[in-house]
Amino acid sequence: MWCGSACSPRSTSSSERDPVKKIRLSGYAVMLLTLSVVGTLYTAVAAPTSAVEEPAAEEPAATKEELVQEGRDLYLSGCSTCHGLDLAGGSGGPSLIGVGASSVIFQVESGRMPLAAGVQQAPRKQVRYTLEEIDALAEYIQSNGGGPTVPEGDLNDGDLQLGGALFRTNCASCHNFAGSGGALTYGKYAPELEPASARVIYTAMQSGPESMPRYGDNQLSVEEKKAITRFVTYITSAEDIGGASLGRYGPLTEGLVIWVVGISVLILMTLWIGARS
Repeated sequence: MWCGSACSPRSTSSSERDPVKKIRLSGYAVMLLTLSVVGTLYTAVAAPTSAVEEPAAEEPAATKEELVQEGRDLYLSGCSTCHGLDLAGGSGGPSLIGVGASSVIFQVESGRMPLAAGVQQAPRKQVRYTLEEIDALAEYIQSNGGGPTVPEGDLNDGDLQLGGALFRTNCASCHNFAGSGGALTYGKYAPELEPASARVIYTAMQSGPESMPRYGDNQLSVEEKKAITRFVTYITSAEDIGGASLGRYGPLTEGLVIWVVGISVLILMTLWIGARS
């Protein structure tokens, strides 16, 4: 039975299909563009933490007597103005007799000495001396009254788990659980522990600079101090698996970023796609 063109199925013209196709394509384009922008921003802020380079251990090129003489020359030219020609101290600085090599290594290798004028607390600065010169200074100070010295061997071979427990018990109240430092009384502060070499971390516990207590071998054994040294080196140099460290405060900041940043981006994407449709 022939019924003419009235019975033939209605064909959908390309002009009617184009709006739907364009809406779908624009939605895909919006999603790809948004993901690209978010990925680019994440890559920009998620710079990995650089590892702390340990100073290379080198064989001493001079005898002990030569080191002491070199250290004395360095002391007279760079330290005697404040600490006195005979290490007995004065109005500008304390006596260095009996402080030991560890105190010199901490203060000089971290750049705190020579001290900048007019500061409440010695800050970390650019190091003025080479490692060989620091060792010579330390040998000279050690030869005048003795004192704590750095033990032989690797300072980073301690028990990591034990170091974490000891750090949380003895150090986190001032330096924060992540080693990021904090404020103290009378305008002083506990410094951030990054960057710091293993020698600086270990000798800080031995010498007790500023408001920090001094931990002798009766308070913390050599192995316990090595454990803390390894833990601090680990938390300040370990790569953050997720990219940005987010302060290393744990789930608190991670959850905050997920809700504030992640959910906000999803809501904006949804609203924009809806407006374009």
